[in-house]
Parts: sequence; C-alpha cells; structure tokens
Amino acid sequence: MSKPTIAIGNDHAGTELKFSIIKAYQDRYVFINHGTDSNESVDYPDFVHPVANDVESKVADFGIVICGSGNGVAITANKHQGIRAALCWNEELAALSRQHNDANVLAIPARFISYELAEKMAELFLTTPFEGGRHQSRVTKIACS
Repeated sequence: MSKPTIAIGNDHAGTELKFSIIKAYQDRYVFINHGTDSNESVDYPDFVHPVANDVESKVADFGIVICGSGNGVAITANKHQGIRAALCWNEELAALSRQHNDANVLAIPARFISYELAEKMAELFLTTPFEGGRHQSRVTKIACS
C-alpha cells in the first residue's frame, strides 16, 4: 500500500516548523515540498498556490500551509474552488475541521504554536475522517457555482 501524499508549503516564518512536521511523519507520508527552505522573506502566495493545485488535482491527498499568522496562507488557499483550508491553532480545531468541514488543507500559524502542537495538529488533521451525515449538505453548499 502506498503512503498518502501531502503537499506542504510555507513562507519564511514557517520554514523550521515545516521541517519539524516532515521529520515527524516522513515514514508515514510522502511530502511534496512547495515551501521555501530559507528564513529570508518571501511572498506566501508563491508557495501556497502550488499546494492548492496539488490538492485540487489529486496529486496530493491533503495540503499543509504555514505562515506567521496562518491567515495569509488560509486566505490564499481558499481562493481555489476545490479547497477547504482551515486555520487551526489547537488539536480540537484540527480534528473538527476534518470531522465537520471535510477540510483538505490545514493552515498553521507558525508564530503562535509550538512544534509539538503543530505536529499533533497535523497528525489529527491527516487521520481524522469526515463524519458526513448532517455535515455533508453544509459542505456541499460551500463551493460557489
């Protein structure tokens, strides 16, 4: 059985956190690194759009995007019609974003959480199933037509 594929992207504020997540889960997931590997200032949309494209086209099963506040990467990813990016800063939100919203991209605020918490949130996000049921009709109504 092949490993699930995760597209990951980050700006300069999320470089070290990205490496932490990849290191923690590289044995269980294949990562496509679209982020910068530097701490020098860059523009986050340049690294988020490729993640969103990979998730939309099913090249990746899920996406993770990281910037200082998490807001910029979430806003950018959500411009894509097939993306439901969730900005999360604790474990419960990461799980609920999957259970209730069928989120397919996790947005992480690197300047506000620890590496340990980011790793745990990623784990929950990647392993928590969508509950469907009453949530399905709501998720169906998210996309603009």
